Formats: sequence, structure tokens, C-alpha cells
Amino acid sequence: MKHALVVGGTGMLQNVSLWLLENGYHVSVIARNPKRMENLLTKASRKRHVTPLLVDYANNNELQNRLKETIQQNGSIDIMVAWIHSYAKDALSIITAEISKYQNEYELFHVLGSATNLEALKKKSSVPENCLYYQVRLGFVLDGTYSRWLTNQEISSGVIEAIQEKKEVFTIGVVEPWEKRP
Repeated sequence: MKHALVVGGTGMLQNVSLWLLENGYHVSVIARNPKRMENLLTKASRKRHVTPLLVDYANNNELQNRLKETIQQNGSIDIMVAWIHSYAKDALSIITAEISKYQNEYELFHVLGSATNLEALKKKSSVPENCLYYQVRLGFVLDGTYSRWLTNQEISSGVIEAIQEKKEVFTIGVVEPWEKRP
């Protein structure tokens, strides 16, 4: 069975976690909130194929240990979807380094906010050579003169589309004109 890791998979990426599960993956989900994790497990049709990883990904040692555990228990990771807040500066490099130890090639779908400088981030990120790296940029919705941020459903649907299309950069919603953002 293929193994997926979803970082932040109980909030706006919850439906991505459920979609991966329904598409034959064992899904390990990194989250900080036990109630949100329980909500995800309640919705999961194949609960035994979900591994909850309740950890603050800013805690580098605990993050690395939990990743080792899930890889040993569930096999190497084939795909990772990650929404990582900027305060956890080392989380992405810790996760990718750990996955790279056990997998020849895997995919990373890095979910990023609309204000992120994608080129600068890509240069700054030290993505291992065996990682197929994709950026998923979250934009906003324009409706005439009105604008709003994306809903969790729109974000999840867009991330699923990004996984299916495998474009180097995939934008959900729009990011231009920037001055029209909410």
C-alpha cells in the first residue's frame, strides 16, 4: 500500500487527507489539535489506514521521531502534502531529509500562501534530489468588485487537482491584481 503524509491534514487539508485515503493510500497526518484529529477519524471510512501524528512540527526532535515511527510502521512515504506555517523554519527540511532516507523518489506538494515569493522560497528550500517538488499557491477569489479568501473546500479541491495535474506551480484562485486581495 502506498503511504502519504499530510502536514496540517485536519484543517484546511482535511478533505485532501480523506481523498488520499479513498484513493488507496495509508495516510499519516501531522496535526496539533486532538479534536480536529478526532473529527478527521470520524469522517474516515478506513480508519485503520490513518496514522495520527499529534505533534507540533516546530518541535524538531519530536517531529523527527514521529516521522521515523510512522515510516517504520507504515512504510516509506510516496507523497507528501505540506502546509507549514513560517514559524517552523526547519520543519520542511527535517521532514524531507527523513523521508529521503527511506524512499528513492517521492512527491512533495508544498502548499503556500498567496504572498509567498515562490522563486525565492524554492532557492532557499533544500529539497533533496529524490524529491519531485511542486508548489501549490493559495490565492483568493474575485467576484466583480468583491474579493474573498478561499474556503477550506476550495483549498482541498485545488490541492487535489494539483496532485492530479502535477504542474511545477499550481495556483488555486487568483493572485492578480494583488491590490484586489481581501
